[in-house]
Amino acid sequence: MIINWYGEGCFKIQVSDTVLLVDPFLSSVGLTPPRFKTDAVIETLTALPFEEKNFEARHIRGAGNYEVKGIGISGWTLAGESDEKNLKTVYLIEAEEIRMCFLGNISAPDNSFFENLGEVDILFIPAGGKPFLSQEEAAKMIKQIGPKIVVPSFFKVPGLARKAESVDAFLKEVEQKAEPQEKLVIKKKDLPAKMQVVALKI
Repeated sequence: MIINWYGEGCFKIQVSDTVLLVDPFLSSVGLTPPRFKTDAVIETLTALPFEEKNFEARHIRGAGNYEVKGIGISGWTLAGESDEKNLKTVYLIEAEEIRMCFLGNISAPDNSFFENLGEVDILFIPAGGKPFLSQEEAAKMIKQIGPKIVVPSFFKVPGLARKAESVDAFLKEVEQKAEPQEKLVIKKKDLPAKMQVVALKI
């Protein structure tokens, strides 16, 4: 499995010849949107009502159980953060016996989905502070979930139009060190025994 980051909450997950894209963004955020063929697009934040479009790739939005070429995807609505205009969803993706949890645009601690998660191998969590989880709240959620690998997102990078804190402040909060990597290449047997943070570069 190969994982790349494009800024904000946008990740490319490549499992063999299957490609998943999580939370693509528009160029208005100040960064370059990813452009490549994908089998499915997964949205943790969706404007309501759903717009019916002829997408080239399958779009996964909202709570439910999904499958893309043998990859299992489960979604839970963040009820406390969703309203008539926006729907926020947390996803668990299972591929190659690795369980990945995407907290996406979460901005407040929410324990409602913890009991459904089970064991989490890789946790993708906002690490740049407001308008998402504070770094202190993120550190607490990491302890509650207990992942083997933490991948921070939504932190400050060159060109980002909005204000965000650096990943260094997050690393200090979680008492970890991490040299930025171009990508994360991982197999089940490579998962660490003790939690570590993997900070990716754009």
